[in-house]
Amino acid sequence: MTKRKPTPPGEILQEEYLTPLGLTQKELADHIGCDVKVINRLVNNRTRITASLALKLAAVFNTSPEFWLNAQKTVDIYEASQNIGQLSAPLIVLGNTAYHQIDYASLG
Repeated sequence: MTKRKPTPPGEILQEEYLTPLGLTQKELADHIGCDVKVINRLVNNRTRITASLALKLAAVFNTSPEFWLNAQKTVDIYEASQNIGQLSAPLIVLGNTAYHQIDYASLG
């Protein structure tokens, strides 16, 4: 896992799309049919990319929705890893005969 904080999708939006294309947040919001507050919160890293917003951004900027959702997912995983501390050891280790096996039939 990367140690460097990933670039938030709002920063990507601002630095790679809005600024170079000379678009304002309001112009983008009007074009995709959302409130300018949604774009502003995204750019200022105060909200997350949703699936519907990813679809709209992908259509407007000729990218894929996965591009935007993966950027968000990377940030989410990084932030969770910073807050969660040390993770538990795995229950099953592949290639090792000493593992815990769950008997699903006994669970009823």
